[in-house]
Amino acid sequence: MLKRLVRHGQLRLVAPDGREWRFGDNNPDLPDVRVTLHDAAIMRRLALNPELALGEAYTEGRLTIDRDDLHGLLELALRNINAGNRNPPMRLTRLARNWLRALRQFNPMPRARRNVAHHYDLSGDFYDLFLDQDRQYSCAYFHDESDSLEAAQAQKKAHIARKLLLRPGMRVLDIGCGWGGMALTLARDHGAQVLGITLSEEQHRHATARAAREGLGDQVQFRLMDYRAVTGQFDRVVSVGMFEHVGAPHYRAYFGTLRARLAPDGVALVHSIGRAEPPGSTNPWIDRYIFPGGYVPAMSEVLAAIEQEGLWTTDIEVWRLHYAHTLRHWHDRFRANEDRVRAMFDDRFCRMWRYYLVGCEQTFRFNTQCVFQFQLAREQQAVPLTRDYLYRGQRAPADMAPASAAE
Repeated sequence: MLKRLVRHGQLRLVAPDGREWRFGDNNPDLPDVRVTLHDAAIMRRLALNPELALGEAYTEGRLTIDRDDLHGLLELALRNINAGNRNPPMRLTRLARNWLRALRQFNPMPRARRNVAHHYDLSGDFYDLFLDQDRQYSCAYFHDESDSLEAAQAQKKAHIARKLLLRPGMRVLDIGCGWGGMALTLARDHGAQVLGITLSEEQHRHATARAAREGLGDQVQFRLMDYRAVTGQFDRVVSVGMFEHVGAPHYRAYFGTLRARLAPDGVALVHSIGRAEPPGSTNPWIDRYIFPGGYVPAMSEVLAAIEQEGLWTTDIEVWRLHYAHTLRHWHDRFRANEDRVRAMFDDRFCRMWRYYLVGCEQTFRFNTQCVFQFQLAREQQAVPLTRDYLYRGQRAPADMAPASAAE
């Protein structure tokens, strides 16, 4: 299996009986990683379903890496997988997951609430250890790689607000409001009247308390409810980092609800992780341990649902490495506070979250994940004819410089 998989970079594997194998081409520009397996049973599991077994073995401590070079191991794996180096069992398990994905992503309201609680109802103090002060748990927007996490998250919110074309007094629905940072920003900085909804009891408590503390209770309300249960119409709808939890079988219901909630001249902005490849399935380790029921969509399946629900796609933007930079900040802050995380949970939890944060970062760097932003409207003329309004008076990002200047 490893001969087929590892062709670029080098993997040195130490078996439980002490034997050592080398795989790859020893390219000095690619990772050189030494891994030790401490349990013979894990070898069969790795051969049959490496995408699940690798994360389990690392989390359980049955696989260790010299210098704990998790970044190097996952870069090595993802570079080779992205190059098409897969063994037959991997192809078969991916095919089976694709066939079964509708079942895994079926998210009626009770199941959606359970899935959200699994991840988001951990201690709020835990998320304070690695997120920015506003608890933005989604991709930040980096004008430059040197931007701080706080600056990049503020830039993300400002960019979204410009796409929403807000005016004071507008009614805004925030679907999947998290801990309330976006809703409170739109109310405080733009004069909006905001309804934020979430399925997380922890997020709802924090957001409600924060609105009261900041004196914004008259402008912002937070409710513990499913997007399908919302009634009324809104001038603007925003959804950041929630669409990944909808599930492909519910895309038409999601966009049908969005259209019904949007005023005739309204504008919506949906921000979601996406895949730059055809539809697929969720990594089995992520699905089991981190985001049950979650799915990263291909643009083709999102647009098909948007078109069927009679919405205008007025703008699409693709962010490429922004989430990789965001995740590196989260990982570094997590590691700096790991003793406190261990005191809240245990060693296994720390290894699981290291694997999650590093694996996601490397996926954005070396595989096909990105971020989509869809600006949507019910009417053709709801937004300006050009995108100039997004950048007028703004500092141009460094990666927007002409190619000749970069050369």
